[in-house]
Amino acid sequence: MSDKPHSAAIDVAGAWYLSDAKASLVPIAMVKAEDLLMDELVRSIVGKANAVSAELTAFKLHAFESVGELQALLAQQYDAKIGGKKGNVTLTSYDGCKKIQVAVSDLVELGPELQIAKQLIDECLREWSADSRDEIRALVDRVFAVDKEGQISHAGLFMLLRVGITDERWLRGMAAIRDSIRIIGSKTYVRFYDRPTPDATWTPVSMDLASA
Repeated sequence: MSDKPHSAAIDVAGAWYLSDAKASLVPIAMVKAEDLLMDELVRSIVGKANAVSAELTAFKLHAFESVGELQALLAQQYDAKIGGKKGNVTLTSYDGCKKIQVAVSDLVELGPELQIAKQLIDECLREWSADSRDEIRALVDRVFAVDKEGQISHAGLFMLLRVGITDERWLRGMAAIRDSIRIIGSKTYVRFYDRPTPDATWTPVSMDLASA
């Protein structure tokens, strides 16, 4: 039997085949040379990408565990807790040139009360004179315009809540927005920063292939 001609080749009764996108076995001699080259390249790079992804996952876990161990050690040694609200913590190197930030972010879900809020807000906008509060109209339009994932802007909702309008229906709409906001969990992030000197601007250490 000849040596395996391709990394994904399948031996069937002494003949070599490749599986296509329909899971059909195609004799390797029938596959174009350029398709074989492309297949090998894609398999090689994606394999390396999977390995890097696994390393990043392991590194992230190591970073969380190391920060947690330091927090526990300091708490035990000094009977004090290092960290801020919700578990947020910032650690800085002695020379002030390297920094680790662990941040905990709430996962927010919007309930059906939001539609009631929108109705009350729309009532206010319809009855206010056409030339008044244009900036509020623009803000409302931006807030309730869903993005490409079909999500409403959470930041925009919080901006609406800070608007100082005393109309009774507006206030009921704001109450409905508050009631619609549900915390369904949290997600923890770890970020790394570096700078050449203590007075320089922090530069994020990119862990994102798209921004590298």
